[in-house]
Amino acid sequence: MPVFQWEGKDRSNQLQKGEMEAANEQAVRSMLARQQIKPDKIKKKPKDLFENVAFLQPKVQHHDIIIFCRQFSTMIDAGLPIIQCLDILQAQQDNKSFKKMLHEIKTSVESGQTLAESLKKYPQHFDDLFVNMVAAGEAGGILDVILRRLSAYMEKAAKLKAQVKGAMTYPIITLIIAFGVVAVILVFVIPVFEEMFRDFGAALPAPTQIVINMSDFVVGNILYIIIAIVLFIFAFRRFYRTERGRALFDDMMLKLPIMGILLRKVAVARFTRTMGTMLASGVAILEALDIVAKTSGNKTIENALYSVRSSIAEGQTIADPLSRTGVFPPMVCQMIAVGESTGAVDAMMEKIADFYEEEVDQAVENLTAMIEPIMIVFLGIIIGGLVVSMYLPIFQLAGAL
Repeated sequence: MPVFQWEGKDRSNQLQKGEMEAANEQAVRSMLARQQIKPDKIKKKPKDLFENVAFLQPKVQHHDIIIFCRQFSTMIDAGLPIIQCLDILQAQQDNKSFKKMLHEIKTSVESGQTLAESLKKYPQHFDDLFVNMVAAGEAGGILDVILRRLSAYMEKAAKLKAQVKGAMTYPIITLIIAFGVVAVILVFVIPVFEEMFRDFGAALPAPTQIVINMSDFVVGNILYIIIAIVLFIFAFRRFYRTERGRALFDDMMLKLPIMGILLRKVAVARFTRTMGTMLASGVAILEALDIVAKTSGNKTIENALYSVRSSIAEGQTIADPLSRTGVFPPMVCQMIAVGESTGAVDAMMEKIADFYEEEVDQAVENLTAMIEPIMIVFLGIIIGGLVVSMYLPIFQLAGAL
């Protein structure tokens, strides 16, 4: 069916505009009349020649979803019907991809499906956690509260992810630069010095000879080295995609001396924040644990949470099986046990999440402050060592003269 663009005034004489899919202009007028909107202008929307070319369309960003939740919550709280809220949100959306998605969600709700069922059709943007919380909000009549909680949760989750990403970006970029500089020196600079030293006719110092041998090996086998690196990356990615490979790698990451501590704190913050938000929204504990396990991002944490879920299904509390996993700190388990005894597990989870998010802030600051001098020293030793090794024969020749 064609899409029509419309402009009109509502009961408060406020200008409204939007888009509507209908058989003809009369059908648009009828639907607007049901919404108590008097149309001033209705026209058929021109076709976008590239609307079916996926890679040319703008992506729906995480920030778009957060703003959508906030605005949706405010309108629901003000008493507007869901369909009218979706219509307004669609009309004011600049992102074409998100606008199209909101239109399809609105059409789905108009056809009789619930909002949760309509959102479930877009798992890449609305995950199980989002859909289940919206379903709980619709069932309990607190959709505005749920959407507000979702926006707050996603903001904190995005901040947590950005912190970890920022902490890991600096050393990775530094190592890539160091590798590139060393490769350039070995392939292009050292051979020039080697030609010059060959004219001296004297024995070279051991460090210089080692560097020259390294350069000869790299220059002579550069094609094989590149192929080996590509094959290693390919093999690692294939291995990581397997259950055993991901489990081994994720477990190793949690056991790293410094980064492992940070990742463990992030995992605790994410688990408690997600569980607290879902339990406060009325999602059943077994369903909440299933969703939290799937979205944990670490196979070791995921397996531990599935183990906890199985124990709870057998009638146990949360704290006891959680402490037996050995993944979560004793303090977390004890605080959850207190929350269970007082009947306020969701509130206790939120408090733990607040504490560990502050811990992550501090850990990222400490890690960044520590990594910078370590990287400078590392680069100085590697590159400085190469340069000094190449100048040793020149220093010896100057001393002999």
